[in-house]
Amino acid sequence: MAPILAPGVSERDFERALDRFRAVVGDEFVLTGDEALEPYRDPYPIAGRERFAAAAAVCPETPEQVQEIVRIANETGVPLSPVSTGRNLGYGGGAPRLSGAVVVDTGRRMKRILEVDERLAYALVEPGVTYFDLYEHLQANGIKLWIDCPDLGWGSVVGNTLDRGVGYTPYGDHFMWQTGMEVVLPDGDIVRTGMGAVPGSNTWQLFPYGFGPYPDGLFTQSNFGIVTKMGIALMPEPPGYRPYMITFERESDLEQIVDIILPLRINMAPLQNAPVLRNIVLDAGVVSKRDEWHDGDGPLPDEAIERMKRELGLGYWNFYGALYGPEPIMDMYWGIIKEAFGQIPGARFFTPEDRAGEDDRGGHILRDRANIARGVPSLEELKLLEWIPNGAHIGFSPISAPDGADAMRQYTMVRDRCREYRKDYAAQIVVGLREMHHICLFLYDKTDAAQREETFELTRLLVREAAEAGYGEYRTHLGLMDDVMATFGWNDGALRRLHERIKDALDPNGIMAPGKSGIWGRRWRDRAAEL
Repeated sequence: MAPILAPGVSERDFERALDRFRAVVGDEFVLTGDEALEPYRDPYPIAGRERFAAAAAVCPETPEQVQEIVRIANETGVPLSPVSTGRNLGYGGGAPRLSGAVVVDTGRRMKRILEVDERLAYALVEPGVTYFDLYEHLQANGIKLWIDCPDLGWGSVVGNTLDRGVGYTPYGDHFMWQTGMEVVLPDGDIVRTGMGAVPGSNTWQLFPYGFGPYPDGLFTQSNFGIVTKMGIALMPEPPGYRPYMITFERESDLEQIVDIILPLRINMAPLQNAPVLRNIVLDAGVVSKRDEWHDGDGPLPDEAIERMKRELGLGYWNFYGALYGPEPIMDMYWGIIKEAFGQIPGARFFTPEDRAGEDDRGGHILRDRANIARGVPSLEELKLLEWIPNGAHIGFSPISAPDGADAMRQYTMVRDRCREYRKDYAAQIVVGLREMHHICLFLYDKTDAAQREETFELTRLLVREAAEAGYGEYRTHLGLMDDVMATFGWNDGALRRLHERIKDALDPNGIMAPGKSGIWGRRWRDRAAEL
């Protein structure tokens, strides 16, 4: 099939760009055709194959090659869409926002771990380094540092950080712990941020702020450049580690759970890490299939939920956390935690040793979460996609205050819409210091066009309703980026206007990831609604 070209890009200019890309990276690293471009499609499609479709992909090996690719794009007008590993599941994967863009795959060949400093506890990596890669490097070299990984460890350390992802150790806010970047700008210039801008500096990964304005945040969830190196702080191995799970019986417990969490978390004692509160359907989905509990249409009935709780040894809400430090400190913190959450009737407390049986499926979840909370990457959460046939999901991720009434309001809003659209509510609440990420996974059969359309409609509806209730999303699917950006509308969209002014200054030709996060650039802005 002929490639889908971006609006205004002629076949001649496209082919000229590909020829020049080949001269830079080599023929085998310029990819065309349906089979070669399959990794750059949304793995969980919500639209036809022509939506969010790459025209080609180019795989550089060095920052200098990235610079040349960007310069060629400016000269030919061919738009680019940079990705690292493209594992952003539920949000569009490695697909471009603008159909016809050429994917710049920085993850395929730029995958070196450039430096690990054990004493100062950081690593400097390229975009293709995954959480598995970095973990295995530390283990192979006997380096006593821990990484912080998200639920799935196959993604890029750089990519997840740039999308402001989260993990589950005390270093759970990934962007907070990034320590400086190297970035190729849309005009082909290259910059290092923070102390990296000082020639010969040995503090690049130690003080990311440098001198003057702090630009690093401009390169997260944006289309202002291509990050080719990034530092990340690592956690020194603590003297002790003790993971745990607390189960809570009732839906209505959510309000009290969150109100207990706040003072314990905001002090970072005894809740030291970024704990996660998961509902029964999400946990059951990792260790079972839906038809084991209910083979009918619509959301799971109450009797199925109760049987799941009973047979899996879980609650409606299941809280996973961890303690770090010397044994006396962990003993003291564990006592505080049990006293605080023990106020909730029916609360039960477990360690992995309590749930060690191989036939204890609920215990399997605790053991997997125990690994993740000490920086051991895992792929166990992928089993959630086996909950229904041909499983796929789209993510809906509003932020709320760590307030019980607020959490209950947001939960019931999403749960009730799920019921209306005949879906199970499957979600987790990741607790930061002063906010909570409510990460909802709307599961559907990716081979069923009606389910794809309904799931997208549900998510779009909730984006609007959440905004009306004062909640914004922290990340979203490619197809909803304009919708979500529109909800940040204070002062008639002043934030979007700021983004657009920066975009037009840095990328006057509009070649860098048009439409990413609702930022289009002057070249595309008037027709963004049709793109």
